[in-house]
Amino acid sequence: MKRLLIAAAVVAAGAGGYWLSQEMPGSASGQPDSVLASIPADTPLFSGQLKPFPIKSYVNSLSQSYKHSPEELFAELEQSDDTRAAFLLSLGRAYMDSLKSGEQFITTFGLSEEVRSYFYTLGILPVMKLEVEKPEAIWALLDKAEQESGYPHESRMLKGLEYRVYTLSDIGDPDKLELLIAQKDGLLTATLNSAFIDQPTLETALALRPVPSSLADSGILEQIISTHGFSDEAVGYINHQEIVKALTTKEGNQLARQITAFSEHEGEAPLAGLRTPECHQEFSAITANWPRTVFGLNSVSIRDEQSSFDISTIIESKNQPLLNALKKMRGFIPGYAKNSGDSVFSMGVGIELNQLVPSLTAVWNELLQPQYQCQVLQEFQQELSGQSPAMLGMFTGMANGVRGVSAALIDYTFADLQGEPQLESVDAIVSLSADNPAMLFNMVKPFAPELADIQLRQDGSAIDLSHLLPLPAEYGIKPKMAVKGNHLVLFNGDKAESIAEQLANEPLSDNGLYNISLDYKKLFTPIVTFAEMTGEPLPEELSMMKDYDMQVKMGVDINAQGIIFDSYINNKVTPAEE
Repeated sequence: MKRLLIAAAVVAAGAGGYWLSQEMPGSASGQPDSVLASIPADTPLFSGQLKPFPIKSYVNSLSQSYKHSPEELFAELEQSDDTRAAFLLSLGRAYMDSLKSGEQFITTFGLSEEVRSYFYTLGILPVMKLEVEKPEAIWALLDKAEQESGYPHESRMLKGLEYRVYTLSDIGDPDKLELLIAQKDGLLTATLNSAFIDQPTLETALALRPVPSSLADSGILEQIISTHGFSDEAVGYINHQEIVKALTTKEGNQLARQITAFSEHEGEAPLAGLRTPECHQEFSAITANWPRTVFGLNSVSIRDEQSSFDISTIIESKNQPLLNALKKMRGFIPGYAKNSGDSVFSMGVGIELNQLVPSLTAVWNELLQPQYQCQVLQEFQQELSGQSPAMLGMFTGMANGVRGVSAALIDYTFADLQGEPQLESVDAIVSLSADNPAMLFNMVKPFAPELADIQLRQDGSAIDLSHLLPLPAEYGIKPKMAVKGNHLVLFNGDKAESIAEQLANEPLSDNGLYNISLDYKKLFTPIVTFAEMTGEPLPEELSMMKDYDMQVKMGVDINAQGIIFDSYINNKVTPAEE
């Protein structure tokens, strides 16, 4: 186990740089054709930043809080007597030190101010490629880590290309695992080698052997960008069909052959139940309807002061009956929860409860309809057949007409009141959107005696609920309830009241399934203020987060192409402490 952890950690050192470059992705046009021409079209996984990415500006835009070293991890590595851990520690510290500025970062790793990067697999073999302007900087960085750790490399030659090999497995271990690093034509390549990787595959990874059918010639990237309307800055995908082919055949593709070789070496056949003609045919039919998971950029902006990304991940589907059933579940998410730029936190769940059971039943029937011969699929259907969603009707009947539930914490503050830090104000709102929210509230009242005397006003004016939440006046919490159009709202504070008034003009529409957003600065600034008022020293974790100026938003939805997971990230630079 220790060997595997150390091996993974060493690989992670290189992956850290790759991850950073991927944070701001890059077109199926304009990139060097030679890279895509060296990648097989049947790669199970691909991610490419295909247009030059301003890595220098991106590092400059990072919050200072982000650049703190992971001292716990470093301390753990320092205590290890394994030279591989010391090697990783040296690289890790160099990486964290380089984040002090964009200029220092590109100097440390020998990068230009804008770079392209690629990550893909040759079967199971991971390959990372990154444009490098000054190769000598990489070698100097590795040499320094070797000197500080006593963890040497071995130089090897393959078809005239010299590359470095770092042994990750223990000495004498027959199941060797090696990290390979090479530089050729302005590209850094990092990959792995083991007893199950043959030389032709290694030659392909190092761009020394042409591939018969390449990603460049396949049109896959162009088709993904066109279908989903992605920016051509970056694109990636996971190929479900190639993965299924590898699991259900012995020789169907490169990954299948590698799994077969490994199984024979181990004397085991863990996939025997899947590698039957019936399973291959039936799983292939399933993945023909769910061919890929794709991801790409909708928009991107990077400056020294801030960076932002709007990213979508889509599980593609051609199964329109199932997609149509899922789309009918979509409900209403109000503007304050869907486009929440001014809130500390917001969340919206859009679900049309009238359609929940019929939609889930349609999905359930769709999954049970095929008469499978593959034993694995038969067992899945048998398990599923005993879990009919019709049972949910017992619980959703009372919530007939509900279209969504949302909430937001808009603002909150602490103040020093009479020498004691206390909550000064809270602006928050919770809303229930429904065809007839007043009727639903009246149905709930018999089950909550404290609500029995509350009569909702038909003119939309608010009812004071302070008597249900007896708190000191200085807390500034005076909750109110009202019906605003198709929305039952519970709110506190002037900002929340303004949002509640706007809700009256928002008609119900099926516009999503789920949204959540968080503003880190608005969340942590009052907490830090409160901690300072108490005079207590800030915990290290909180101290690191106090200047973290970042907004994130995520959502889930359904469209004609599949199941969509959206995410938005905006990161602003914060000044270093004096």
